Amino acid sequence: MSNTTGMRDAILMSSVWMVPVLLWPKHTRMLTAVIGILLWTTSIVSWSYFYVFGQDFSQSVLFIIFESNMAESNEFIESYISPAIIVLLFAYAAMSYALWRRLEPVYIPHRVHKYATVFIFSFIFSWPLINPLVVQSADWDVSIKKMQDRIEPAAPWNIIAGYFKYQKVLGNMQRQLAKNSQIAPLKKLQDTRGQQPSTMVIVMGESTNAQRMSLYGYQRPTSPLLDEMKDELYVFDNVISPRPYTIEALQQILTFGDQQNPDDYLTRPTLMNMMQQAGYKSFWITNQQTQTKRNTMLLAFSQQTDEQVYLNNNRLQNAGQFDEEVLEPFEQALSDPAEKKLIIVHLIGTHRKYEYRYPESFDHFTSRQGVPDWLPEKHLEEYNAYDNAVLYNDYVVSSLVKQLKAKVTSNSALVYFADHGEEVFDTKDHLFTGRNEGKPTVAMYRVPFITWLSPALRAKKDLRPYLNRPYLNSDFIHSWTDLADISFSSYDPTKSLFNPDFIARKRLIGNPATPKKLVDFDTLIHTKSTKTQLVANN
Repeated sequence: MSNTTGMRDAILMSSVWMVPVLLWPKHTRMLTAVIGILLWTTSIVSWSYFYVFGQDFSQSVLFIIFESNMAESNEFIESYISPAIIVLLFAYAAMSYALWRRLEPVYIPHRVHKYATVFIFSFIFSWPLINPLVVQSADWDVSIKKMQDRIEPAAPWNIIAGYFKYQKVLGNMQRQLAKNSQIAPLKKLQDTRGQQPSTMVIVMGESTNAQRMSLYGYQRPTSPLLDEMKDELYVFDNVISPRPYTIEALQQILTFGDQQNPDDYLTRPTLMNMMQQAGYKSFWITNQQTQTKRNTMLLAFSQQTDEQVYLNNNRLQNAGQFDEEVLEPFEQALSDPAEKKLIIVHLIGTHRKYEYRYPESFDHFTSRQGVPDWLPEKHLEEYNAYDNAVLYNDYVVSSLVKQLKAKVTSNSALVYFADHGEEVFDTKDHLFTGRNEGKPTVAMYRVPFITWLSPALRAKKDLRPYLNRPYLNSDFIHSWTDLADISFSSYDPTKSLFNPDFIARKRLIGNPATPKKLVDFDTLIHTKSTKTQLVANN
């Protein structure tokens, strides 16, 4: 779960405990007893957590622990403590005690050799701090962060480093929430549905390129379940993301920020604020690593909802945390008695590394069948892994739609889109996997955008004429406003994908901090490499 990097760091960072027993070998038994009790006590926290949840211990877990009250903590302990855990903990203690009994002092005869050995172990431990500070000339905060990352896999540093990271993320989140609370609500907001039952769902995918879904014409059957439901769905085939990175994209998609006004999210309400102002009870269910320094913005967004479910508390992104985990809490949110509900589900989708994104039962694409002839053999495994991840994503998204259908209200809607796309050897002349805003390709930006409406809403809203509209998803909040039958004074129907007054605009991609370098996405479609890629995939 913590992969070889975590094991390497745990071994190296634990070598520091050799220092005291080499310096004072006469006191080996006492020193190792103290060290052993410290390590045993702190390691059983992460050990027990892994045993129960199959996840690596991280500051995300500390966030949940410190945000829980005593009643919730007692309920948790009562739910998960079991005879098996107690027996295993006793066995763990007995094994540690038996090893301790066998310990013998280690004497290094020459003083120079002794202190040289101590220096080596100390240097190994402190290198993650020294390297960025001295060799790379980084500042103190960067060096501390590097040190925390390296020591975190090992006890007791997992708790110590995790706690300091938690405090920093918590402080950043609280500052963002404080700023958000000072933003004035939307003027003249009206919900034409009144108190009618309404369940509105947003499913945000991750790193999914629409061109790799059979729903969008890809020759491999990577979305068979959504293909079967196609007549019930509105499949928009010309939607792109403004940025190829999660935080930067959602910072616009879930707010009034856009490529021309990227900082509007700081001064205007978010989509979550808007729905709460309209009287909705809101839920945020995520399988993303939310409580990390990089994802503080998402954490702040999630805290703007009434209830949050954080499922992915692994220290590293490259962990087998599958998206089907969202299905149970989604079912619980659907069953909530609130008449008006907003449910936001954030998937880990097809994020790299792709082989971690699906269980073995979805390892379907393993050959070259359906793969472009020009793809080198060395890239075949990763190419196939991405298609398998898309296949599993199809299962999860279609399952969410089916769950909503089973508990449909008169006003139920679900919109699924990916935060951005992903280049996975899609372009012949640009063999690359991942995202690079400096070298954009169609695959990095073109995303699936699918809408499902309840029969009652479908009768009122015919979205079929709009399926081919060229749309930049930074304007999503205006489209969502239309779909939810909400209005307010600054609403702009020309930015709504679902409105007859929509006006197609130039779709600018790139970093808005350098507006002169923004690129018209549609110019990419006419490049030679993209034409090659489109032919290969369709």
